[in-house]
Amino acid sequence: MIVSVAVLATLAFIGWIIFRGVKEKSIKAHFISYGVAVIAGIFTYAYFLSLDLAQLVKIIVSIFLGIILIILAALYQRRRSIRT
Repeated sequence: MIVSVAVLATLAFIGWIIFRGVKEKSIKAHFISYGVAVIAGIFTYAYFLSLDLAQLVKIIVSIFLGIILIILAALYQRRRSIRT
């Protein structure tokens, strides 16, 4: 059921873009990127809900580990650029 909601959200977004194009209103880039991000979030949520608990815990731990590594790399790069 969740996947069908995600597919319907995708079709609604595509329909909205076509509707705006037919009415000759401008379609700005940030509308498209925001819509794609929302649809990706819906699909990700649907995917996570279809997992069993053990896989879900592994994925959440790996996401948090990735966030920590990105923050550490950003801090390292900031310190290195200040010294140079």
